[in-house]
Amino acid sequence: MERILGIDVGDKRIGVAVTDPLQITAQGVMTLKRKTRDDDLEAFRDLITKYEIRKVVAGLPLNMDGSESAQTRKTINFCQFIKKRLKIEIIYIDERLTSSWSEKVLIEGNVSRENRKDYIDMLAAQMILQSYMDRAVK
Repeated sequence: MERILGIDVGDKRIGVAVTDPLQITAQGVMTLKRKTRDDDLEAFRDLITKYEIRKVVAGLPLNMDGSESAQTRKTINFCQFIKKRLKIEIIYIDERLTSSWSEKVLIEGNVSRENRKDYIDMLAAQMILQSYMDRAVK
């Protein structure tokens, strides 16, 4: 059974999450430290093969008023690159506040400040993916 991949794209890191095989829950998988575009592409190729992914849900970082930002365009450009090279469906969803919610969860979990950056993007990807699945079910 295929899974869905959720991503939170940043300039330095990409948070990655996947659904369980029944597409009920999202689990954080990793935080990918970005290198070159080709290295990032290869990492995605490996993830898509390993988890049998057919669809990617990408968080779209919009401004609070809903308008696009420079980071929005960077995210779309990266996702279009992945889509074209890997022939994969990309779905965008609003990701406003997922990083701040993720940080709050990590603080409440007593994760030290220096360790938070290792988990915040992965947790944000998990929240993005779970949000997508929760909306798709309704």
